[in-house]
Amino acid sequence: MNDIKLLKAIENNARTSLKELSLMLNESEEDISKALYRLEEDKTICGFHTVINYDKTSVENVTALIEVGATPRRDTGYDSIAEEIYKFPEVSTMYLMSGKSEFIVIIRGKTMKEVSDFVSRKLAVIEGVNRTETYFVLKQYKVEGIVLEDEETEDNRLRVKL
Repeated sequence: MNDIKLLKAIENNARTSLKELSLMLNESEEDISKALYRLEEDKTICGFHTVINYDKTSVENVTALIEVGATPRRDTGYDSIAEEIYKFPEVSTMYLMSGKSEFIVIIRGKTMKEVSDFVSRKLAVIEGVNRTETYFVLKQYKVEGIVLEDEETEDNRLRVKL
């Protein structure tokens, strides 16, 4: 069984059935099931998630991307700072980056005030964090490869004839 082909097959649709995967990959359903279990156990597959367009619900939801500047700690570098940050339940995603900031942290909250409180009371006070810049998501167009806009937007620009 080619693990990479299996991962590519489920990457954009984790709900693909074993039967469909079997046909796509020319493998038995039992072999695919065993491979999926093994890939989950060794943390190659880390979860199955649903992309939700909260703009189409009545749920209040604010997403923020936060650039975090940090000074590495003597014995642990950035890893212990990262661990302190990603353990907060508000943090949905976190990356160590190259560039002007050490981390990008993505959080979700009910309101901008809730996000602001998280940054000022929990994130900024962590030893080693020396700078934060918060960017609020105003509109989502595409998430995890899925286009969220399903309505055609009317083009009202004037046509220019050459």
